[in-house]
Amino acid sequence: MEAGTIARVQARYARVGTRFYVRGKLSGDPVCAQVEALARAAGGFASVLDVGCGRGQMGLALLELGLAGQVAGFDWDAEKIEEARSAASTLQHGQARFWTGDTRSEALPESDAVLLLDVLHYLTADEQIGLVERAARAARRAIVIRELDPDRGWRSAVTRAQEAVTTFARYNVGARLLIRPIAPVVESLHHAGFSVRVEPSWGATPFANVALLATR
Repeated sequence: MEAGTIARVQARYARVGTRFYVRGKLSGDPVCAQVEALARAAGGFASVLDVGCGRGQMGLALLELGLAGQVAGFDWDAEKIEEARSAASTLQHGQARFWTGDTRSEALPESDAVLLLDVLHYLTADEQIGLVERAARAARRAIVIRELDPDRGWRSAVTRAQEAVTTFARYNVGARLLIRPIAPVVESLHHAGFSVRVEPSWGATPFANVALLATR
């Protein structure tokens, strides 16, 4: 992502620590580049829904890039949502909307694209598939899922250890941890009429993150 875009998004956040976090995510997390590339290939999206949006930086970056007309996002962490709302406060009415919600039960408004980034492994097996199916019904054009792949050898072992530590430390509010095979998710998306590419999404890290890029 272009440095000027990152700087403008980063500047929307009041807390110094959050600004560093946002800059690190947008500049160094490969899934951000993957979402941007998919949006560019699609000619942009009229609307984007970010499920488990955290502080909202991905949606705000897409707005800044002109790759989304509207963004919406929710997360179960009220503190992060408050930061997202504050960051979006100077945007035109209707461009960005963030609210507190539970991924297990929240209604997903119909959108051009739906993002599920690092969300599924905090849900039970049934909840994971249920959320993917709900996302497939909500998404008109694309879904991006970033998940942990349990079949990537040593990377998977490192990822399990890291996620267990952050969950124990309650870095993710209300978090659980269940890493399941990627194949059932891909199958569910295929069944809903999406073509799916699975790409590495770990960048320079030792983790086993992969991105599922689904389009129709």
